[in-house]
Amino acid sequence: MATATVNGLSISYEVIGARGRPWVITPGGRYGKDAAGIRELAVALAEEGEQVLIWDRPNTGASDVSFDGESESELQADALAGLLEHLGMAPAVIAGGSGGSRVSLLTAARHPQVAAGLAVWWVSGGVYGMMSIGVHYASGSFQAAWKHGMAAVAELPEWREPIERNPGNRGRLLAQGRDEFLATMERWMAVYCPREGELVPGLPDAVARALAVPALVLRSGASDIHHRRETSETLAALLPNAVLREPPWPDTEWADRHTPEAAKEGLFARWPLLAPGLLAWAREALA
Repeated sequence: MATATVNGLSISYEVIGARGRPWVITPGGRYGKDAAGIRELAVALAEEGEQVLIWDRPNTGASDVSFDGESESELQADALAGLLEHLGMAPAVIAGGSGGSRVSLLTAARHPQVAAGLAVWWVSGGVYGMMSIGVHYASGSFQAAWKHGMAAVAELPEWREPIERNPGNRGRLLAQGRDEFLATMERWMAVYCPREGELVPGLPDAVARALAVPALVLRSGASDIHHRRETSETLAALLPNAVLREPPWPDTEWADRHTPEAAKEGLFARWPLLAPGLLAWAREALA
């Protein structure tokens, strides 16, 4: 396992492919680089001559946990920019889905020098979509800290993998002052409160309109309650150099990934299907 120190944090990563156009793939949720489908997508791109970074964001996988950012997505975006520069892979095509799309967008907006292109799918949106992910990411930790203190937070399932794969993370969690941690969780949740002029949490529309990097936005399914179709379409209209294209799966893909059988495969198991479309767009837009 390779690690790099970025912004004072240990970041776990892997580079697949020895040379070629640099890419980085970022998953969503609290999933790390070893989630099914992530490495497989990277391999599919590398087999076509690309060089691909997969990584564990802060608070996922084997990377350090941290609660220093104004938002968790900003914390992760800043870490990604630093990692790309540390590895000499900037500028790169920054790609990701769901939470990874948000981190990708914020990385390109906050650190334009590291972005050669931007490819996003499953972009979270809508009042229900944004409020539910705020609760998903922070409410369990907030409730545990409020009722029982930081030791209870460290026992939550959502922190199990980061602690098992990076044992020092337990100490980092326990070192958080309860009141400060509660304030951080509320600040991080508040980022997802819908607000006028901010389609993507943490990315004002005016900033999105100024993002000149070539971008690919994949249209969300009409059935997707968390990643609304109109969010993907509006984002493609906001980004000045974006194209909107169809994904390589049916409209019901997000819901289908949550069936008992599909859950055994993993949420991102079909992401390798993205490779041909990503490559075709990059060869056209970034030539």
